[in-house]
Amino acid sequence: MPSDDNELVSSSSDEGPYVCCLPQEIQTLAYVELNEDPAIRDDALRTLRSWLKTQPHIRARTDNTTLLRYLRGCKFDVQRTQSKIETFYSCKTALPDMFIGRDPSLASVNAILHLGLMVPLPGYDALGRKVILGRLGAWNPSIHKPELLFKAASMLFDTLFMEDEQISVTGFVQLHDMAGFSLKHASSLTLPLIKKVMAIWTEGYSTRPKAVHYINTPPAFTPIFNIFKRFMKEKMKKRIMIHGSNLASMQKHVPKSMLPAEYGGLHYNLREITEEWVEKIESHRTWFLEDEQYKVTDTSNNNNN
Repeated sequence: MPSDDNELVSSSSDEGPYVCCLPQEIQTLAYVELNEDPAIRDDALRTLRSWLKTQPHIRARTDNTTLLRYLRGCKFDVQRTQSKIETFYSCKTALPDMFIGRDPSLASVNAILHLGLMVPLPGYDALGRKVILGRLGAWNPSIHKPELLFKAASMLFDTLFMEDEQISVTGFVQLHDMAGFSLKHASSLTLPLIKKVMAIWTEGYSTRPKAVHYINTPPAFTPIFNIFKRFMKEKMKKRIMIHGSNLASMQKHVPKSMLPAEYGGLHYNLREITEEWVEKIESHRTWFLEDEQYKVTDTSNNNNN
């Protein structure tokens, strides 16, 4: 921990020149779609680090992987990236229920991780994107607080960002299985909680969701979905597809080679995939414990003018 709140925290020794190890077709995609020009990439990274030194209220990770994810999410617009970084760390400060205690060894956290409520599926789709399976009906609201679900989801995404750089270029696809989602689940997801979750995911996290598919949608799904839609951007609303119980319709978009056996897949079952990702998250325990120090420490000391 730094001894002075005004000290810029260096999150990693990975602050030298960036060496891109992405496949050539992904590098080309980054250049065409995200304005990532290798000729100016290191300059953009240096500019962000220099800017953060003038923003003592922001304790931010400054490694290449983290800063590049934000640059790519903002299509290498440095000013937008600065705003996104500050928003994210402000959200971390404002939402401690979701970002404090992200310790995979804690019994409550470990239990929710083992439920497999959100797991990345093996491989990529035809466009090089990860598909992330979510199961919002597979938890017991009488046992688990809903804030814990979103804490676990943030841990999953942070681990995925560390494990798979390609996702910061291609984005990802969400596949939500709503089987088992009931009025009890819906009533636990209060409007204030939904507002907090949507604020961090849409304004803070630098992610690139490219499509959202819903399957096995019960009657209780509609009212809660309509609330979530109120906080979505229009372009995101256009990327949503609801398949109901028609798995064949969903499989036109998510190949069987990626799907667990429970969804018509050919190779893996959901338990195997879940355990693999729990192990990955557990392997980053030190990172999560250290991550609590990265936040906005004094919003009144904002020099971003």
